[in-house]
Amino acid sequence: MKELLRTNDPVLISWLSAVLAEADIEIIVFDSHTSILEGSANAIRRRVMVIDDDFDEARRLFEEAKSELDGDVGAYEYPE
Repeated sequence: MKELLRTNDPVLISWLSAVLAEADIEIIVFDSHTSILEGSANAIRRRVMVIDDDFDEARRLFEEAKSELDGDVGAYEYPE
């Protein structure tokens, strides 16, 4: 598995899941329970993961869909 991005934004995760589902790419969200346990401070970002074989296509689809929204999709970061 590879990390596609990290975010505290549940709407972004839901939107990205829908975008990638259209291409039959499934995401798995790591750290959801930890993020919920820490409360509302949003200190722990959720990691959006895809299988290795889908990573390049998932990144391309995300960038393409993001550009259709003029890049305004919420706060996220790519892994280092």
